Amino acid sequence: AIMPVEADPKDMSVGYGGRPDREGVVTLDACIMDSEGNAGSVTFLQDIMHPISVARKVMEETPHVILSGDGAKQFALEQGFDSVDLFTDQSRKEFKQWLKEAKYRPVSNIENHDTIGLLALDKEGHLSGGCSTSGMAYKLHGRVGDSPIIGAGLFVDDEIGAATATGVGEMVLKTLGSFLIVELMRSGKSPQEACEIAVKRVIDKYDCKDIQVGYIAMNKKGEFGAYAIQAGFSYTVTSAKMNEIFKAKSFFTQ
Repeated sequence: AIMPVEADPKDMSVGYGGRPDREGVVTLDACIMDSEGNAGSVTFLQDIMHPISVARKVMEETPHVILSGDGAKQFALEQGFDSVDLFTDQSRKEFKQWLKEAKYRPVSNIENHDTIGLLALDKEGHLSGGCSTSGMAYKLHGRVGDSPIIGAGLFVDDEIGAATATGVGEMVLKTLGSFLIVELMRSGKSPQEACEIAVKRVIDKYDCKDIQVGYIAMNKKGEFGAYAIQAGFSYTVTSAKMNEIFKAKSFFTQ
């Protein structure tokens, strides 16, 4: 489910066509986690279309959790992935325009989202999840956000539930938001309540007037919830009975 988004040049926050860093390099981050607690991650990956698939190979084929940079790319090529130019005409055009001022501004909801996070519950009741992004546009070269970090951008506990994050990764990293949400569900909170508490944890600690952080969560019963700092965060729920887009509740409203 994540791969089509990574391959979509119109989505300029994930994979192919993703906005580059300030050096003009497209760098990708992704992680995956299964119901048995296995996990794989890649950070600062370049020239590979599907970082989520490389992360899965890290999980399945190595004793490690995270591979980064040149090592992640070398591993991907050894696993049969092709090296591709991730720039598109549109992303290159926007980058050249950005260079005229070269100012870094983390903008809330520059698109509908800036990460794809996926939580899945199978027919046997087992949970898994994945997360993939090209990161914040025009970031410092070498910057890694929350998306590939287990416990920050994604966390899955098959006994309890799962959560994933989007938005300004630095805030998610500093509060380990996805892990926090799963632990809140462990203590009896609903997915919705847990997401709201995790967002408010960020708001209580940091100036969040102009930034976005959003979470989605699901428990073992298939109950789900979502919450964000700013209005405009949406998510899709798909099952045998429904395929519907929801607008998440938010702390600040438009």
